[in-house]
Amino acid sequence: MSDGSRTVDKVKTLLKPFKDSDLQQTIKLYDSLAETYDQDLDMLTYRAPHLAVDFLDVNFPGVREKVQILEVACGSGLVAKLMAELGFRHFVGVDCSKRMLDQAAKTGLYQDLRQALLGPEPLPAQTGVFDVVIGVGALDAGFAPVSVVRDLCHTARPGGMVCMVRGDHRGAASEGYREDLQRELQLMEDKWLWRPALKQSPR
Repeated sequence: MSDGSRTVDKVKTLLKPFKDSDLQQTIKLYDSLAETYDQDLDMLTYRAPHLAVDFLDVNFPGVREKVQILEVACGSGLVAKLMAELGFRHFVGVDCSKRMLDQAAKTGLYQDLRQALLGPEPLPAQTGVFDVVIGVGALDAGFAPVSVVRDLCHTARPGGMVCMVRGDHRGAASEGYREDLQRELQLMEDKWLWRPALKQSPR
């Protein structure tokens, strides 16, 4: 049930990441937010899901109806709903929160939904099979470790697309995470594990 007393400041406080040592608290947080999560994001005018899907809309060259998609940190299913509007049909979702997965299941869009805490637990997905791997908002201190990006790339088929969008997180921990992430992505590029897309969404 939606809480009419929620304000933007309250929601921002609720969505503030925990320290890495408090990842179980992160699960409890998202369990508690599951039923009002989409409304909370609307309140914050959170654009990351839309930016990710806009980028795919511009840059993905394949036949969308046949594409196999792995969505990590799928939450309530907002990204899948946006992608379905563009013709994507086949989704596997992973999230740490059982209640979020319950909300995602209600969309009817996912062929499979799996619970896992990114980083401490193995990513429950086959390697080298997904045409698109997408994750929105999970790459920051207190959510998922930088090492997760290699796991995401390993699940993509050769030539597949990995789309990762970070929120606009502030503070020393987030800044350190951003630097570590850039370093990791550069190392992966140097080893030909991935290459960044050359095109950018115009929106």
